[in-house]
Amino acid sequence: MQLKLGPLLRYVDETRATVWVETTAAGEVEVLGHRAQTWSVHGHHYALVLIEGLQPASATPYEVHLDGVKAWPLEESPYGPSVIRTPRADGTFRLTFGSCRRSAPFDEQGFKDFGPDALVALAGRMSSGEAEWPDAVLLLGDQVYADDPSDAVLAKLRAAHGGRQGSEVADEIGNFEEYTWLYDDAWLHPAVRWLFSTVPLCMLLDDHDLRDDWNTSLTWRRWVTAQPWWHDRVVGAYASYWVYQHLGNLSPEQLEKDPTYAAMRGLDDEDERSSYLDAFAWEADEDPASTRWSFYRDFGARSRGVRLLAVDSRCSRQLQPGGRAMVDAHEWEWVRRHTIGATQPINHLLLASTLPFLLAPGLHHLEGWDEAISSGAWGRLGSRLGEKIRQGMDLEHWASFRNSFDDLTDLLGELVQSENPPSSILMLSGDVHCSYLAEASLTDVEHPGTAIRQLTMSPFRNPVGWHIRLANKLLDSRGMTRILHRLSRSAGVRDVAASWRTAYGPWFENGVMTVTVDGDDAAVDVDHARLVDGRQSLTSTLRYHAAPEGMQGARRR
Repeated sequence: MQLKLGPLLRYVDETRATVWVETTAAGEVEVLGHRAQTWSVHGHHYALVLIEGLQPASATPYEVHLDGVKAWPLEESPYGPSVIRTPRADGTFRLTFGSCRRSAPFDEQGFKDFGPDALVALAGRMSSGEAEWPDAVLLLGDQVYADDPSDAVLAKLRAAHGGRQGSEVADEIGNFEEYTWLYDDAWLHPAVRWLFSTVPLCMLLDDHDLRDDWNTSLTWRRWVTAQPWWHDRVVGAYASYWVYQHLGNLSPEQLEKDPTYAAMRGLDDEDERSSYLDAFAWEADEDPASTRWSFYRDFGARSRGVRLLAVDSRCSRQLQPGGRAMVDAHEWEWVRRHTIGATQPINHLLLASTLPFLLAPGLHHLEGWDEAISSGAWGRLGSRLGEKIRQGMDLEHWASFRNSFDDLTDLLGELVQSENPPSSILMLSGDVHCSYLAEASLTDVEHPGTAIRQLTMSPFRNPVGWHIRLANKLLDSRGMTRILHRLSRSAGVRDVAASWRTAYGPWFENGVMTVTVDGDDAAVDVDHARLVDGRQSLTSTLRYHAAPEGMQGARRR
């Protein structure tokens, strides 16, 4: 029995933590004297170890033992011990986030194609003691690229499925087993492996975790569900996502209530477990209300702390024309229950979505116009044109689901007018392969005590070409914004009850963004990855304070 993947440090609170591992065989996993038996699906063995009795505000090095034999940390690791850090006594909290990470070699060609890896650079910064560690890392989608795998995974696919050549999806991931190759490829680099073992991880899935443009429209969905390869693809995607990513998002209390986790631990036969998980995955796609991928975590002081609420903006979409929604009514009720209906005051709400809530204003108007004409505002010909533009330009963000955008605006209004309004509402996103910071305000509601900001960081490692960079900057220009605003109004699109501007950015380099919460203040650091003398490192680009009265003390570096 050996350690195949992990350990991944997942949930951490004042006295508890969970550690996820994949092993090569069945057996017992031990971490800090706490044990869990592995369970298997599709020939792979996993365990999630619950560790209790940790000291508050402590840092505890740990080892992983498999059937009594030490398996982690690796002897040759240059990064030091893996550590479980419980929340700080002073209540401060640091969350680092971003999205979109391609797997590629760290050689001349790899750096030329994809640049330096921001997560590798982050691990290097942490292990060298150059900066304070984050208290958690949020991965906002596209952890793996099922529709565009690395050369290493592509070689395995072609070796295993030579007869599939000629198929439209010959070079794409097709089932659970092949998804495991993606996670090995993405998470086994020593720096990333150590980072994931020592900083608590939160994860959301986005389209490339399954396929580009996933659930972009009803037209797309009708096409893809008719394909002969769709069943195995979507089952493999959801089943592997549950195992590798979602399971660790849950608190111990949520794990105890999760029927799928109970089945994985309770069913004796691997075939039964595999069938159960596959059926769960298929139902999750056929009936989105049957499961939930959104989650929340509370950080800092329990009396008035930080809530990270991560909203699934991909799986629970409602795609019927006239009723399009980024999240369906079942999911949105859950979002409201854990924001407006939260049982404890929230001082800082980190509202996360893989797709940005607030885009460059010009792009916002373009997406609103496209949704309107796709829904018939300009007749049948306009509908066909709108659908082509939507799929061709990936116009599928919150701005192209106007019902949901209005719901979000209403939610923000209720939050800032509540009895205990948050000091800040920071909307965290990725996806768009650039990073920027936007200041926002509600036009129908005054909220001098609450700062509303859009913080978007992408990619970790997957830069875009110059033409996309140019298009982004053009769409954020005043002239183009006015033109597109008029265009959207001509299609009957009404203005929303909010206004915003891009205060900093866009930047297009690989990087990470970090939110530091201390009392009522929320500071934001933007760091970009650089390659210096062959070493991948992070360079500070900007730091500012998201204070209610505006950006204060912002400084470029």
